[in-house]
Amino acid sequence: MLYGTECWAVKHQHVHKMGVAEMRMLRWMCGHTRKDKIRNADIRGKVGVAEIEGKMRENRLRWFGHVQRRPTDAPIRRCDYGTEVQGQRGRGRPRKTLEETLRKDLEYLDLTKDMTHDRAQWRSKIHIADPTQ
Repeated sequence: MLYGTECWAVKHQHVHKMGVAEMRMLRWMCGHTRKDKIRNADIRGKVGVAEIEGKMRENRLRWFGHVQRRPTDAPIRRCDYGTEVQGQRGRGRPRKTLEETLRKDLEYLDLTKDMTHDRAQWRSKIHIADPTQ
């Protein structure tokens, strides 16, 4: 389920739907249904997995760290996350960007872009511990 989440600009509704799908799979693995009325936290503890929202954040920040550690002349660094498109903007709220999502993730964990250069520290800050460990 986490394939490609490194570059998703995730909205709250996407995280919710991913969480619902994850819990359905975990219940199925345990042989339970919603009718059994077993709490999600209990099922997660039994299977030993962390919440998918945290794992998605970890994947995004891990990728962000790889990109930030590349030389400034590397092709991936020359791509700007917030490229502006010429023309008339459509109606409604603008789409959520990857840059905006990364900014929120950095804020949530109280991190800065400069921390990416120390790989060991960065990894320890973004790693989400599994309940089994």
